Amino acid sequence: MTVPDRRSVAEVDVGAVERNCARLARELEVGARLCAVVKADGYGHGSVECARAAIAGGATWLAVAAADEAAELRAHFADAQLLTMGALTDSELDLALDARSEIAIWRPEHVNRAAARGVERGVRPRVHVKYDTGMGRLGERAAEAVLDVLQAAARDERLELAGFWTHFATADERASDFFDRQLERFSVLVERVRADHPEVLVHAANSAATLRDRAAHFDMVRCGVAIYGLDPFGDDPYEQELEPALELRSYVADVKRFEVGDSAGYGRRWRAPVETFVGVLPIGYGDGVRRGLTNNADVLVDGHRVPLVGTVSMDNVTIELGPATRVSPGARATLIGAQGDSRILCEEVARRLDTINYEVTCGISPRVPRVYVDRRPNGAERP
Repeated sequence: MTVPDRRSVAEVDVGAVERNCARLARELEVGARLCAVVKADGYGHGSVECARAAIAGGATWLAVAAADEAAELRAHFADAQLLTMGALTDSELDLALDARSEIAIWRPEHVNRAAARGVERGVRPRVHVKYDTGMGRLGERAAEAVLDVLQAAARDERLELAGFWTHFATADERASDFFDRQLERFSVLVERVRADHPEVLVHAANSAATLRDRAAHFDMVRCGVAIYGLDPFGDDPYEQELEPALELRSYVADVKRFEVGDSAGYGRRWRAPVETFVGVLPIGYGDGVRRGLTNNADVLVDGHRVPLVGTVSMDNVTIELGPATRVSPGARATLIGAQGDSRILCEEVARRLDTINYEVTCGISPRVPRVYVDRRPNGAERP
């Protein structure tokens, strides 16, 4: 028996992130820039490592949601253009400004607040005014009110009006015409904003909108899920020429024979229908393998799919290996990724959980170490 070095590992191919960014950059309208969204620790992949790969692939901006995320990036990227997109408390605003991150505003009071705190920090904040065209979250809904905020920011010499932006609610729903209505609503105001403020950076598209409609590219696109090789439409990323960057692996810690009726896991939610062998993997919901996958997932072992059986517990899951298995303790087990010609995509796991692919990767806990490799398209590691 050969025991791996770790009970579980999330292997991230930064070469895939770089190639995904290069593929997205080729998609853009002439002059549009690529902003890599690396919030939430790079959607669970690792923000700093993926940001570095994204820049190598052609991204010229990095975006995050929180001030501490901006501060972490600034510590590693002295000259990167950063945008913090989320709401900020006073202390978070100070942290974002100290990190030389551009920030989002959308209310008149935000203008004065950002300007005043910028004076205190000895900086001139660069602000992006957000227009809520239909997401129903942050941003001003009324067009005239948005223009008022833009004008106030442009007049205040303590600030620099840097951007005008929105976010789409249904770009990933191909049949939705709400995306088109949002795009039209935003585009109407873009004409007025560009007439008054031609230097302002206009941006709207997320990954789905980037791949769906070039009219949404404007001056910059903000791609998150796609740079990690996840399909923004929840289908097969390879059909979008994207390469999944993350594999989640564990190993078979034990193999035991089950008689008919023997049970595995809490609550005895699976019982052997025939004589069979069951493997135990030292990974569970404490690592991000959701309990909703109980009797509802496959795992790759020895290049073949086997079912996850029994209740997912915090630290272990069980898999049925079959009555004639040759699998022994120490064998690699892949929960997301490929073995030979077989593969399990995040999109499959998400469908089983009735969620989205990037909730799956964001949910992989810090207990699972991230290991970074840089592979070429043929699978060989880059020297």
